[in-house]
Amino acid sequence: MTTFVLVHGAWHGPWSWDEVVPLLNAAGARTLTPDLGGDHGLHDHAEAVVAALDDVQDELVLVGHSYAGLVVREAADARPGAVDHIVLVDGWAGADGASLFSLAPDAFAEAVSAAAEARGDGHIPPPPPAMFGITDPGDAERLAPRLVPQPLRTFTEPTRLTGAVDKIPGTAICCSGSPYPFDRFAESIGYRTLALDGPHNVMMTDPEPLARMLLEAVQEPEARSLE
Repeated sequence: MTTFVLVHGAWHGPWSWDEVVPLLNAAGARTLTPDLGGDHGLHDHAEAVVAALDDVQDELVLVGHSYAGLVVREAADARPGAVDHIVLVDGWAGADGASLFSLAPDAFAEAVSAAAEARGDGHIPPPPPAMFGITDPGDAERLAPRLVPQPLRTFTEPTRLTGAVDKIPGTAICCSGSPYPFDRFAESIGYRTLALDGPHNVMMTDPEPLARMLLEAVQEPEARSLE
């Protein structure tokens, strides 16, 4: 059996995978969704993911969305023998020492830092749903109250990598509606890239195509997909 460890991005929670989990389960896979909530930094989040990896005995696919791209690579670097494949979904990623702010445009880092400073508690307030590509009024109304403030240090802490993670096969699923060059980040670390038509929060808007891609990303070309 394959276990998918699905790690959510900034401002979100494990609930962001709610539409994908039953599809993977129906295809015979097991799923785990670690929670990166609370007042913690990137390294704390990586440790939380490591704890989830330590509970898995079968084939393991580690999936990180957006900010969690950095988290899952640090976690996998700490447990390279436990992870069979890494999949980034519009994931921020880089070499040892990279942080989200070091990868993002200066304007993004400045705006986010200013928002955290205005809030005054070291947390970044959630952006509107449209920033994640959620434009349908009903979907936006459901998403907005679930978003939570994100600790600023998750965006400033540099990843700690020994190089072990680079020996693990990696795939990057890059969404057509994304504003950032996630395909370029993936190529810089040697991951193959797959294009998916959808917004940044594709797991919420297009869960079936994403689930198929997750399954196909770690199977032989002739293996059966979700359909």
